[in-house]
Amino acid sequence: MNKLLYLVLAILISVSSFSQKDGFWDKERSTTKEISLSAGKRAIIKAEDLPIGTTEFVYRITVLDENQKLTSSLVSVLKAIPDPTGISQGTAGAIHLTSAISGDDKCTFALFQEQNSANLFLKEGKTDRACWEQKEKVNKDAKLISSSSLCLTNLPNLWFGFESQNWVMNQKIVLEVVPWVDYKASRGWTKETKNEVLVLAEKSDVGKLLNYKAAFLATFIDLVTTKYKYSEFKQLLPVEKTKMIASISDESLLKSGKINDYLQDYNVHIRRLSLTKPEEAIKQLHYLITERKLGKENEFDLLGSLYLRTKQYQKAEDYILKAISMNKNEIKFQLHLAHVYLVTDRVSEAKDIHKKYKDQNIDVNTSWVKATKQDFDNMKQVGLPTDNFNKIMRILE
Repeated sequence: MNKLLYLVLAILISVSSFSQKDGFWDKERSTTKEISLSAGKRAIIKAEDLPIGTTEFVYRITVLDENQKLTSSLVSVLKAIPDPTGISQGTAGAIHLTSAISGDDKCTFALFQEQNSANLFLKEGKTDRACWEQKEKVNKDAKLISSSSLCLTNLPNLWFGFESQNWVMNQKIVLEVVPWVDYKASRGWTKETKNEVLVLAEKSDVGKLLNYKAAFLATFIDLVTTKYKYSEFKQLLPVEKTKMIASISDESLLKSGKINDYLQDYNVHIRRLSLTKPEEAIKQLHYLITERKLGKENEFDLLGSLYLRTKQYQKAEDYILKAISMNKNEIKFQLHLAHVYLVTDRVSEAKDIHKKYKDQNIDVNTSWVKATKQDFDNMKQVGLPTDNFNKIMRILE
């Protein structure tokens, strides 16, 4: 075994051992085409469509004399190289990719990303629009084209233009192209396609309501692009897309840590809605708690208060008691429970609560007494029973 072969094997073993496999050589969508080119003539070959996610590709061009054949295909060579970095690991890697056999015939060639540019080359030999050009006359060549090349800016299209440098004899040219498909890129998500998801997130019910939404939007995009390939995303029916947006919106709130901010904004929305459409406010809040499973103690208490306002006393008591069980230290829940007891003629139980908390504050700026007076005024306005209000005020005063 000669020194060159030892060097090739050493490189391949090293690359195979230490490189990370973030993609694969797509042999199913590789190109192998052979043409016969007359002396001094030009020809173009369109490569097979490069698949979504192509971040590199290898081409090998072999110019053969009559009746010569390739000793091995490019695909078989690449099976030993786990990722594109292995191709540029020294001269041995490049030698290994070129044909073991080639003729004396030579050609020049260029790569084009647009058909018009390729046709112009075929007609006039112009290469000013080429994304890559081999100006030297060669009888074999192999190269890795990386993601930084213009040749990958118009996927899935790629054309090769050849010009024979023979004076008399015809030549046979074999073109092989094998794309490297990056697993992540193959999902089809680019800056442009992600912007489509961003628009959906911003227009979603959560996106429109949430004031500080950057973390939510970023999480939403990440979840959509993880759960769906772009092609799958585009095929969703409108009803499927609506369901997806709702589901991922709620998941994004939880994963981004924005759930508390959202619930604060949501509660403001519900209170405003309840002023003109109390039934709709109850419906939406009930859905948040029972279907979306996002409600916490404040939402249970708010729903109980809305039921109290609409004289659904048993439901009001149930939800307020649930809020208290979730947070026993929040005394505003106790005040709302006292209101339920008062309008359902359980005055003694209401008095006990007021006596216990009358000297405390609901929050930094609101005393228990002040909150009670404000609530009584609101209860009068919506037509709740007021017969027992004075009994409570005597305790507080």
